[in-house]
Amino acid sequence: FTLSLCESGQFREAVPNVKMPVTSSTVPFSGRIRGGMRPGKKIIVMGIVDLEPDSFDVSLTCGRDSEKGEPPFDVALKLTARFTDRQFLRSARVSGKWTEEEASTVYFPFIPDQPFRIEIHCEHQRFRIFVDGHQLFDFYHKVKSLPSIDTVRIQGDLQITKLG
Repeated sequence: FTLSLCESGQFREAVPNVKMPVTSSTVPFSGRIRGGMRPGKKIIVMGIVDLEPDSFDVSLTCGRDSEKGEPPFDVALKLTARFTDRQFLRSARVSGKWTEEEASTVYFPFIPDQPFRIEIHCEHQRFRIFVDGHQLFDFYHKVKSLPSIDTVRIQGDLQITKLG
């Protein structure tokens, strides 16, 4: 894989798969998913929550418009960890419109100043989300063209230690 800086000074790189991980990236981060998503593919984000976090987001998006400072048109999955009310939210944006946030979880898995591992497994009908090996929830596909989901974006109060 290669590292390059886009105009905003953010790192841009390809996130091939688990076999060739990206290590120690700064946030905000934006990286290409080679070939887009497909059933059987998974994205792994390992990091450490900041000491005094408010929130962080992990998103799978269609298109790489951030070089122009524009948000992506479609967001297949946006995961938001919000520490103020201990919510782990998920939503999507289709044709420029956000879906209603889904909020139900068994527990809030993130702890300030502690490491975590998020796995996003792509299946035919849904994404299945795991944190630290525990399945937390499913998110049914709102963006139906899986190969068009070609970018992972990460921002907020965390340090990325590994991506795959």
